[in-house]
Amino acid sequence: MADKIQIAAETRTEFGKGSARRARREDKIPAVIYGHGEDPRHVLLPGHETALAVRNPNALITLDIEGDEQMVVPKDIQRDPIKPWIVHLDLLAVRKGEKIVVDVPVEVIGEPADGYEHFLEQPTVSVEADALNLPESISIDVSGREENALPDALILPEGAELALTDLESPIVSVYEPQEQELEDEAAEGAEEGEAAEGESETSGESAGDSEGE
Repeated sequence: MADKIQIAAETRTEFGKGSARRARREDKIPAVIYGHGEDPRHVLLPGHETALAVRNPNALITLDIEGDEQMVVPKDIQRDPIKPWIVHLDLLAVRKGEKIVVDVPVEVIGEPADGYEHFLEQPTVSVEADALNLPESISIDVSGREENALPDALILPEGAELALTDLESPIVSVYEPQEQELEDEAAEGAEEGEAAEGESETSGESAGDSEGE
């Protein structure tokens, strides 16, 4: 389940590119907290500590904002496209007993029937769960399967429900590899190549004979 982490934060009073650069030099991450119909709250978070926390994208974090505690979960993590740091965070304020919708990674367990292979079509699914008890992953068992695994095969933890999911789209495709057809196609391609090469050589010889005449 989601980690419960405490991080000390400070209110952000300066804005703009200059202040963002200063924050990065001081190993701090600008962030905004929103939710519950309240005005957005701008804060600065310790860089290294926060980066470790959000390795789980659905981590439950308790911020101590200069003595005022606020529980949040990450909603958007903006990373620098080149350098290994977080540029900005959007955080959703949550309360005890509140349910929220989050995207959760899918973990495939088991192996399909002999001779079959599988491919994960949907690496994440949206679930609604208690904000204080968010799952880190959702399992789907493909043991012995000869057909696709649909959303109803997901193993949901207690209290979690699927949200915003197409129930007809497979989470995992299960299929029987068609190796023989691929080999046949490769052989046909080789034969066509040899035939074309033979035709080219024949044409070359004909041209040579014509020149000789």
